[in-house]
Amino acid sequence: MELRQLAYFVAVCEELSFSRAASRCFISQSAISHQIARLERDLGAQLFERTTRAVVPTDATLRLLPLAKQMLSLESAIRAAVRTTGPRIRLAANMSFAARSLSAIAAARAAHPDAEIEYVIKPFRQRITAVADGDCDLALIRGSVDQPGLAVEQLWVEDLVIAISSSHPLAGKGVVTLADLSPYPLLLPPEQEQVLLHTLIRSAFADLPVGPTFGPPIPPDHTATMELLNRPESWTVLYEGPTKGLLTLDLTDHRLRIPVSAVLREDARQNPIVNTLLDALHRR
Repeated sequence: MELRQLAYFVAVCEELSFSRAASRCFISQSAISHQIARLERDLGAQLFERTTRAVVPTDATLRLLPLAKQMLSLESAIRAAVRTTGPRIRLAANMSFAARSLSAIAAARAAHPDAEIEYVIKPFRQRITAVADGDCDLALIRGSVDQPGLAVEQLWVEDLVIAISSSHPLAGKGVVTLADLSPYPLLLPPEQEQVLLHTLIRSAFADLPVGPTFGPPIPPDHTATMELLNRPESWTVLYEGPTKGLLTLDLTDHRLRIPVSAVLREDARQNPIVNTLLDALHRR
């Protein structure tokens, strides 16, 4: 088993397509299929059920995915630990901010060629703690926080995405109301992990005669994409980002909107690299 095979495996899991995963990893589709087949032989387990129309993860895949991501994260940490760098800025976020942040990070690096800007994946509470403790210079969050010593700057506002599987009863509608969605199970992470999202959903339904029907919480080692494939009658709410393998629905009214903010220490604006990065994030 090789680390590159784990990287290809994670790409296929997230794209649910060998061709898109190959394009993302800058290799041919036949090469990524060959490496996944080698990984399956090494592990003695089938990781994907392949058909002409879909790539479906197996139970073994659900168990392997969080471990594979952990291994790849450790590799990145090892490389970073031995690399000599200039000034370093650590931006704490989660993967849903990655696409939006990439061009801002590139702009900051172009303005400060000697600087290294790390994109650190952390859960919400750990992001806030990392900034407060000085482990990270700033964090991206949805919503806001009120904590002594920390400043909050709103960057943009997102429309949340309603996602369903292609076999959902509402798949052909395109545009729906919250009342249309109410009878179907809503899949979200546990409320203690996504308090803001649960609060937003309940607030959106507050004026309706019916509320949301909550399905079982999404486990921390599963993804919304996989859960919708396993429960095709359900729906979920996604932050701005890729929804490959799923269908999206538009709401007739824009009730589900959420601010995105940067959290930083009150003195962080004295750092010119932080200033450049924040200004770039504001523009994007």
